[in-house]
Amino acid sequence: MPCTTILVGKKASYDGSTMIARNDDSGSGHFTTKKLAVVLPKDQPRHYKSVLSHVEVDLPDNPMRYTCIPNVTPGKGVWPTAGVNEDNVAMTATETITSNERVLGADPLVELQKEEGRKGRRGYKPEVPGGIGEEDLVLLTLPYIHSAREGVERLGFLHETYGTYETNGIGISDVNEIWWFESVGGHHWIARRVPDDAYV
Repeated sequence: MPCTTILVGKKASYDGSTMIARNDDSGSGHFTTKKLAVVLPKDQPRHYKSVLSHVEVDLPDNPMRYTCIPNVTPGKGVWPTAGVNEDNVAMTATETITSNERVLGADPLVELQKEEGRKGRRGYKPEVPGGIGEEDLVLLTLPYIHSAREGVERLGFLHETYGTYETNGIGISDVNEIWWFESVGGHHWIARRVPDDAYV
């Protein structure tokens, strides 16, 4: 079963707040213990390598402080499921979504291709990193955005540049706006602002 997200515009909430929330579900029934973490700018990496896809991303030198909810044991990556930065921009990542075969045929997912054979030998194929995914999204986005709209722009840039190995829905909010972002193919994405008087 995939996660479930709720998005509430500021004119649809009782007190005028924008709200985003999501449960962290598991189709396999295996749940990973989470914790609350505060990440200071000095502790945010300047170069990131994904544990799952091995993609490497150079990060800006000006991260903000942010909170996130990563795995307690980071053996399979950090996996920060949600967070809020010091500019009060919040992000939840991700809700599992699907795409159709025609879209994926035109824009395949960017999956890790493991090394084959031995280096220097005939038939050797070096490793080809995959794209970004749920493991990476909050860490690569939230410390660098000052609004929900900026979050969409940064996520779009990351998807276009590195691709993704999975299709996901991502919620981003600030005090005025909520945006819903979907990665629909290896490098293609769509996003839409949630109307102020709506909930999704």
